[in-house]
Amino acid sequence: MGSRFKIAGLDDVMAGCCSQWSCQHQQRNKEVNVEKAKYSLTYAKHASALCLAPGLFRALRRGERQHAKLAVTYQYRDDCTIEISGPEPLGADDLRVLQGLIAIAGFSGLTLGSEPKTAEGRQLRESLQLTGLAVSNTSMMVKCSYRHLAREIGLTEGGRQLEGVKRCVERLWKVSIIVDDKGFRRGYRLLSHYAADTGRGQLFVALNPLIANAILGESQHVRISLAETRLLNGDNARLLHQRLCAWINPGRRRDVAVDTLCGYLWLEAVGPESVRKRRERLRAALAELEAIGWSVEEYAKERYRIGRPKV
Repeated sequence: MGSRFKIAGLDDVMAGCCSQWSCQHQQRNKEVNVEKAKYSLTYAKHASALCLAPGLFRALRRGERQHAKLAVTYQYRDDCTIEISGPEPLGADDLRVLQGLIAIAGFSGLTLGSEPKTAEGRQLRESLQLTGLAVSNTSMMVKCSYRHLAREIGLTEGGRQLEGVKRCVERLWKVSIIVDDKGFRRGYRLLSHYAADTGRGQLFVALNPLIANAILGESQHVRISLAETRLLNGDNARLLHQRLCAWINPGRRRDVAVDTLCGYLWLEAVGPESVRKRRERLRAALAELEAIGWSVEEYAKERYRIGRPKV
């Protein structure tokens, strides 16, 4: 069969696991404006808890994935701790692909509740690898082509960039999340389910309940403009953009120290010369944000006032 394989019951699962579209999704689909006819998606509603996770997505050195791992533990709230782990660290390329999957889910995804009515839905639900209290949470499913995903996030639809998208999807699937909320623990994968027909270029993933609840408006979410992300060129700018979207509301400004901003990109301590180079790269990333409509003012030495455009 070569590289092609049949995903058993894939179309049946997509048709049968949910009996109807969410009314909220139907209304949202009517309101979406097509961007220059090339793109059909304008924003992603991401989970705040993941956008704020320090080091979940970060600037990577060449070859770092060959020896480093992902290990993040942080206090999301006073009574909520989140642990994230994976065999490889995640970079700006992974961030970009996840944003695209979330945007597609918000536009055309299907919800999968804790008690599906069909056999296909129940089979898929069992494959999501939810643990603890997460077994009762809602997930969302996305079926699309790799080309569609690449196009929506501003990449070419073939060659090395398309192969990179495939690698990102599998890297995202390998990431595990444990949420301890007031002593109640839930376990997820970043992508709860993953299947692909590489011959036809078709992709099928399920997003974990943290992300699904954000898309459905049932938990705190971060609205990320894909129109803005497509205009960014540098990895540092993309990483900084998502982090600042989680911290600054549309139309608002906030003050921040340069070293705080550097901490959004790099976690490990370095010497004075490396600190200087990091600050230079940070200023280049801020210049990219300014070029797409954000305001950036260095109002004091090593302190910035950053403003986010209105929606």
